[in-house]
Amino acid sequence: MSNIPVVFLPSLLCDSALWQAQIQGFSGQITPYVADLTQRDTIPDMARDVLAKAPPRFALMGVSMGGYVAFEILRQAPERVQRLCLSGTSARPDTPEQRERRRLLLAMARTGHFRGVTPRLMPRIIHPGRLQDETLTGTIMAMAERIGREAFLRQQTAIMNRTDSRPGLCAIRCPSLVIGGRQDAITPPDITREIADGIPGADFTLIENCGHLAPLEHPETVNALMRRWLAIP
Repeated sequence: MSNIPVVFLPSLLCDSALWQAQIQGFSGQITPYVADLTQRDTIPDMARDVLAKAPPRFALMGVSMGGYVAFEILRQAPERVQRLCLSGTSARPDTPEQRERRRLLLAMARTGHFRGVTPRLMPRIIHPGRLQDETLTGTIMAMAERIGREAFLRQQTAIMNRTDSRPGLCAIRCPSLVIGGRQDAITPPDITREIADGIPGADFTLIENCGHLAPLEHPETVNALMRRWLAIP
């Protein structure tokens, strides 16, 4: 395992800091490319942007919204994806209740309350026991500030209008790893397990005491899983 191109697809309101432990932990072993998912307001357009800048072939890692983009990349250019890792994501479209929740957050952001969005989301993003972890919550807040309000509006619009990716799971043929957090309030274990069950031969790991952002909450565990995943022939 050396210099494997790995394209990292961040979650909503996240940037390269989400993947810092993985990028540092595999220094010299992978060539990381952190995608910019801030400029478009549809998942297909996000995927096209990633493909335009990515290497010819690559391993693909996506968290949450990044997983939605990963599914679209696999629809647009499956031959370019050598292996797939998904964490805290869903193959389903939004439910009416989820869309309504997003509309409320969009309304908050549009009326000048963007800085209130991340604190409102925090109890759903990370394990309840980590809410007083100032290093973790500070990293998440700082990412949100860097992404900013306008990109948040675009990202939420894209997420609300995403397609149902479940019918395409059976067509995924590359080595695949799906990671879930036992206490993930946004994509609970049955949602992540559904993805692994749908992809032929996929591995599934459920991390205990973990919320929605496993690469930040349990970086060493994710790195160990990633090492095994990258070693699959």
